[in-house]
Amino acid sequence: MSNQVIFEKKNVLVIGGAGFIGSHLCDELVKNNKVICLDNFSTGFEANIDHLLANPNFAFIRHDIAEPIKLEDLRDLQRFKVQFQGVQEIYYLACPTSPKNFEKNKINTILANSCGLKNALDIAIKNKSQFVHFSSSVVYGGREETGEKKIKEDYLGKVDFLSERSAYDEGKRFAETMVKNYRDAYGLDAKIVRPFRIYGPRMPLKDNQMIPDFVDNALENKDLVVFGDENFSSSFCYISDLIDAIVKITENETAGPINIGSDVSITLKEVAEKIIRMVDSDSQIKYEKERFFMSQLSIPDITQASNELAWMPVVTLDKGLENTIDDLRAKKGLKKINFDNS
Repeated sequence: MSNQVIFEKKNVLVIGGAGFIGSHLCDELVKNNKVICLDNFSTGFEANIDHLLANPNFAFIRHDIAEPIKLEDLRDLQRFKVQFQGVQEIYYLACPTSPKNFEKNKINTILANSCGLKNALDIAIKNKSQFVHFSSSVVYGGREETGEKKIKEDYLGKVDFLSERSAYDEGKRFAETMVKNYRDAYGLDAKIVRPFRIYGPRMPLKDNQMIPDFVDNALENKDLVVFGDENFSSSFCYISDLIDAIVKITENETAGPINIGSDVSITLKEVAEKIIRMVDSDSQIKYEKERFFMSQLSIPDITQASNELAWMPVVTLDKGLENTIDDLRAKKGLKKINFDNS
């Protein structure tokens, strides 16, 4: 059980809260809680949380969670009375997720999935906090092992623990192991979520991520490069659908792991064509050799999420792309598109 709330709102800690997913989670949680956002800006950005800094129910702490931290000793958190109330919920999203800078972040990735997670779990033990760990679909391995079959949570997967991307892939697997064993040993209310290819506003530009790169190039009438062939496919889940699932998980007894994503597969060629049409671009689609961080991942079976959380993704790809395009155009200083008349 979490600590009883002493004051009017829960104290909630979001580790990795300045990242793409973390900042959207902060937006949702601050509506009803006091949110402590902790980030070291390794792949997160201050711009993602700028709009929250004036909110009296939001506090930002710049810190690398791979190093221990005592929240109750921080002057900036005295207004949240952490030393008396503690922290009721912890969301762990700390892990560098920049494909472009993956090599540079390898050690930080390993530390986030081990030392950082341990430090976060220690805070949870001390405060008897509910703990939500954000894992990844990469724990299942590549789709070459599963074909088109949708993956259930009990599939053990196959990951090369010495591959070039093992710091992330095997790191995420080890992190789940740590969460599960801490849950068993300390009686933590700890949950594991496995998101599948989440997209939406605040994704960074020029970071070797598919949808932002497609949009960026389409806006500049450059070639949209698919790293694979015409059959390369994936599924895409809009950010608000993920956040909706997280809210439901915290209110539910399920511990997971639980798949959260779209179970509808679509080729990247189709996605690229949609984006070209939406921005009225002259871009062409080109195909190049698959990159190790752009491999085909499995498609989720979301039966468990549907049955236990009454959750399904509701935002269509077209609507999600519209919102994402508007955000990326704004980042580039371009005028918003009126999609209704396009």
